Amino acid sequence: MINQVGQIMVYVNNQDEAVKFWTEKAGFTVISEQDNGQGFRWVEIAPSKEAATSIVLHNKELIAKMQPELNLDTPSLMFFTKNLDQLYKDFTEKNVTVGEIVNMPGGRVFNFADNENNYFAVMEK
Repeated sequence: MINQVGQIMVYVNNQDEAVKFWTEKAGFTVISEQDNGQGFRWVEIAPSKEAATSIVLHNKELIAKMQPELNLDTPSLMFFTKNLDQLYKDFTEKNVTVGEIVNMPGGRVFNFADNENNYFAVMEK
């Protein structure tokens, strides 16, 4: 039985720029970085070192060559925050593309885009 989301794999065109976005603008931390010495590199990031779930940033071009059958579109990710207004302000000040704050049945939400125009959502919980 699956009992936890462990890692979410995001396929990006430029790993260095993706790491820069997630660490400098979204406030994530690099948990680990690995390279097999043959061009296969992945970077694990998370909101904190204690986070139960992390994101692994993979090189989209390399994964497409290794496994052409995979759909490499960005997964839909929903993040949670305790202070939506502060996060929205922080993202806006850092010139992150953000959508309007919307009231949904589960809580207030806004979306944001990373440096490659992949969109994610944040909900106040």
